[in-house]
Amino acid sequence: MEDKRKLIEEKVAFLNKAAKAYYQENRELITNQEYDSLYDELEKLEKETGIVLSSSPTVNVGYEVLSGLPKERHPSPMLSLDKTKEIDALRGWLGDHEGLLSWKLDGLTTVLTYENGRLEKAVTRGDGITGEVITSNARKFENIPLEIPEKGTVTVRGEAVISYADFEEINRTIGDADAKYKNPRNLCSGSVRQLNNEITAQRHVKFYAFSLAEGGAGLEYRHQQMQWMYEQGFDTVDYVRVTAADIEDAVNGFEEKIADFPLPSDGLVLIFDDIEYGRSLGSTAKFPRDSIAFKWKDEMRETHLRQVLWNASRTGLINPIAVFDPVELEGTTVSRASVHNLSIVRELQLGIGDEIKVYKANMIIPQIAENLTKSGSLKPPEKCPVCGTGTVIKDDSGVETLHCPNSACPAKRIKSFTHFVSRNAMNIEGLSEATLEKLVDEGMVREFADLFDMEKWRDRIITMDGFGEKSFENLLKSAEKASRTTPARLLFSLGIPNIGVANAKMIARECDDDWEKISSLTEEELVSIDGIGEVMAKAYVEFFHDEEKKRLIDDLLDRLQLEREPDEGRSEKLKGLTFVITGKVKHFANRDAVKAAVEAAGGKTSSAVSSKTDYLINNDITSGSSKNKKAKELGIPIITEEEFLKMTEE
Repeated sequence: MEDKRKLIEEKVAFLNKAAKAYYQENRELITNQEYDSLYDELEKLEKETGIVLSSSPTVNVGYEVLSGLPKERHPSPMLSLDKTKEIDALRGWLGDHEGLLSWKLDGLTTVLTYENGRLEKAVTRGDGITGEVITSNARKFENIPLEIPEKGTVTVRGEAVISYADFEEINRTIGDADAKYKNPRNLCSGSVRQLNNEITAQRHVKFYAFSLAEGGAGLEYRHQQMQWMYEQGFDTVDYVRVTAADIEDAVNGFEEKIADFPLPSDGLVLIFDDIEYGRSLGSTAKFPRDSIAFKWKDEMRETHLRQVLWNASRTGLINPIAVFDPVELEGTTVSRASVHNLSIVRELQLGIGDEIKVYKANMIIPQIAENLTKSGSLKPPEKCPVCGTGTVIKDDSGVETLHCPNSACPAKRIKSFTHFVSRNAMNIEGLSEATLEKLVDEGMVREFADLFDMEKWRDRIITMDGFGEKSFENLLKSAEKASRTTPARLLFSLGIPNIGVANAKMIARECDDDWEKISSLTEEELVSIDGIGEVMAKAYVEFFHDEEKKRLIDDLLDRLQLEREPDEGRSEKLKGLTFVITGKVKHFANRDAVKAAVEAAGGKTSSAVSSKTDYLINNDITSGSSKNKKAKELGIPIITEEEFLKMTEE
């Protein structure tokens, strides 16, 4: 019994640490599969011994909210759902009652409260008891109604998510592999919980309602509530009404849609349609009894581990990538999976030639589920695979990672150059990572300033693969154009840890676009700026106090012409007009580019259609989207990009 008690304590401590890392810190200690397996083992031990610790994840809903956002207690607890992977269990659970089966979206659960028809408050689920107030951020969600017809108190629960398409587009603009987001959920969580809602507005967050907590008087069934929320202007999760007789067909129907479903999801939710009946069932300490989650059994394949690639990055982190014999999973061929860190490598006891089980987490991301042979023979490289410098192992809250300590490591340099030329940084077109690697290897590019001195290497560059006279001329023109830039772009391009696009803009704005001020900010001055914390401030100051970096920046400044961020409204053509932008764009790179065009012509943009909106820009005028419906209700003109462009030209 004592051994089992100790085992329970160890599993509780580790599962809580893993959940904290995943939900609060956007990092993974273990895979979802491993977490579920350990959770099941803990639950079994608790049943065997009768011992359930107060800190056990089997009885606790979540974890303490950590951030600078205001906290607020929920009127009633937001419990997590019990789950099953068996359709028979769903059938038995439903019994003779009707239910609603819907997607279980994988984002950040959010509660919206409306008073007198206006959005009054938005709060995250948090730990289920206390959430974070994110009202200003929620106003930037792309598809929520800021005003609704119902004038009483209305409380709607739903999921804030970022689509796979927007996730991939955002990641595509990030040149540095280290800075890319691992999955849409992490990106959404970080976007929704920002202290600066300018960042939220750039991330195309959408909200899908799944539950009506207050309002809609007289409605007796969940499907009526869903229809009512839709009529109020909310996008709702897709759902179907089911019985025990057709639940299997319904589940299979959802499964067939997974490959093309545009939103991240981690299963389905089944809830009793009869609201009063569901409420009469009450809840356990952790789960409501009126609903249950369904997760598909992961499709597993056995294969053999052939090698582990150790990929060096701009920050010095060396990531392990498992390469195995190709297998078919969820309709695609996969042959590699990230192992994330050394802790997971050791947990799996990996070795070359081991027989492993692989699957796709949420049917999307390849992962190693289990190592069947556990040779444990794999050793992390003692030297950096790029520069040969001795590697070091760092321990961050129990998670071990491998690093190259060499500040001059070519991998760091190439990744830094890739980030420097990326679209949101200096935006020098025609320089792929492969091209930059060649330029660095040939000694033509050693530091950022060299990218603006390439004319002297004309004869050599035009003979490189992929280059000729025309492409080289285009490269020179792009570099010339990039040399006239703003302090915010330059600041972001330098690759200072954790200084993203929005942070760089805020810092530049705070310093009135004065580079001297930007580069000499103190930690105290930095933390006084919204969104800048102590860790970011410390790294920022250390960066600008590094003598070698000072020299590199000075050389770069000799080749640049810094210009103030263009003033909004420098044209008067759209002065006094407010636009909302939705749907796919054709003439612009993305919706942010349309927004910039509106502001450049003196107009304003908003994330939601309201009585204050003058025009809705949507190439699909006949769309049944909530924005289109709202615009039609309010008599607001819906125009295409072409019509908008004509307005700016008149």
